[in-house]
Amino acid sequence: MKAFHATHALLPTGWARDVTITADASGSIIKAIPGTAAPGGAECLRGHVIPGVPNIHSHAFQRAMAGAAERRSPAGRDSFWTWRETMYRFVARLTPDDAEAVAAQLHAECLEHGFTHLAEFHYLHHQPDGTPYADRAEMSLRHLAAARQTGIGLTLLPSLYRHGGIFGAEPDPGQRPFLNDLDGFQAILDRSAAAMRDMPRTRLGIAPHSLRAVTPAMLAALADHPGPIHIHAAEQVREVEECLAATGARPVEWLLHNAPIDERWCLIHCTHLTEDESIGLARSGAVAGLCPTTEASLGDGIFDLPAYSAAGGHIAIGTDSHVGTAPREELRQLETSQRLRSLGRSVATSTTSPHPGRALLDAVLKGGARASGVPLGALAPGARCDLVELDNTHPTLTAHEGDALLDAWIFSGQSNPVRTTIAAAEVLVREGRHRDRDAIAARFRKAMSRLVA
Repeated sequence: MKAFHATHALLPTGWARDVTITADASGSIIKAIPGTAAPGGAECLRGHVIPGVPNIHSHAFQRAMAGAAERRSPAGRDSFWTWRETMYRFVARLTPDDAEAVAAQLHAECLEHGFTHLAEFHYLHHQPDGTPYADRAEMSLRHLAAARQTGIGLTLLPSLYRHGGIFGAEPDPGQRPFLNDLDGFQAILDRSAAAMRDMPRTRLGIAPHSLRAVTPAMLAALADHPGPIHIHAAEQVREVEECLAATGARPVEWLLHNAPIDERWCLIHCTHLTEDESIGLARSGAVAGLCPTTEASLGDGIFDLPAYSAAGGHIAIGTDSHVGTAPREELRQLETSQRLRSLGRSVATSTTSPHPGRALLDAVLKGGARASGVPLGALAPGARCDLVELDNTHPTLTAHEGDALLDAWIFSGQSNPVRTTIAAAEVLVREGRHRDRDAIAARFRKAMSRLVA
């Protein structure tokens, strides 16, 4: 067993002092008892301890593109669609060694900022010309190798990607590294599952990429998967228009009427929903996976959080293209975009939860656990022992406590006040530094030197 003692900890019942958290050999919490002295041998956490935050949407290779896809294109009117062409050119240079180095760098950064679990929506499967590697799951295995090195929890979501438009359009040549038929996809799933058997912090799910990339028959063939199931939906106006033209329905509307959407599912982005779609998605039990910094970067639009929350919808956050790699950045962007949209402040609050930091954190911990398919997001028996210690002596947090400290963490400053990050009762970050930061960064620099040459 391992024991941790937190001076302040956010329990399901609220903030508590002097909390002893005990974990079993598997890294799951056995008990979390407030008002106790630190037991002998306990790791003492003097700051404010919150549950580790799940990151429910990642394309890890895009960490190497962050900041390098901003230049105005010759067309002059840039969008998600012009960015996508840049991405296609980039993946043509990426090797398996590069992919592993970039994923490890991303994982370390996420851990240093308070993410303890990552859902990798993995669609870069093959060589640039579309030829599978000798091991068809080579690129999946590289994500697992990176997770093994860094210690982060991982929900691996191999993505089925076959077509280039709704439904069944021919793919773009730049999409060749992504493409599989159902049999090839199943081979990746089987190989990944075998490799994950000795990795208890991992979970296998699936990701039919989008209605642009799979047919209804393919979606039906995957629908019995026990979950998690993630899919991109309604990210772009053009996507909505193409779906309407092809099917007579909007993407989320089509999914709600034609797929068994339930609590296994996470619909990524959902930027453009009608009121009826918001209500229907909320009632389904699925999670809306929001990626606010990426959605802002790509010019996607602004998710209607008040309407969806009023319908009782579940949300989670992801970093997607990794222009941001911190929970606080995603939560800040989520709230402040709502303020711009509504011309008001403190949007993600209620009379019972007046602090937006706490309200948002509670929401994404609950929704993130559901979307990850892993018992996360609570300092309570049965949950994985994922802890994040916020340094209350940091200038950003000084003199704040409890929910006010969460507001300060999310809405104040740019530096990182995370002191310690623990996943499955293993300390991975101390004094703000991942235990293997230097070695991981050296491999990343080597990969980047080749990729940008």
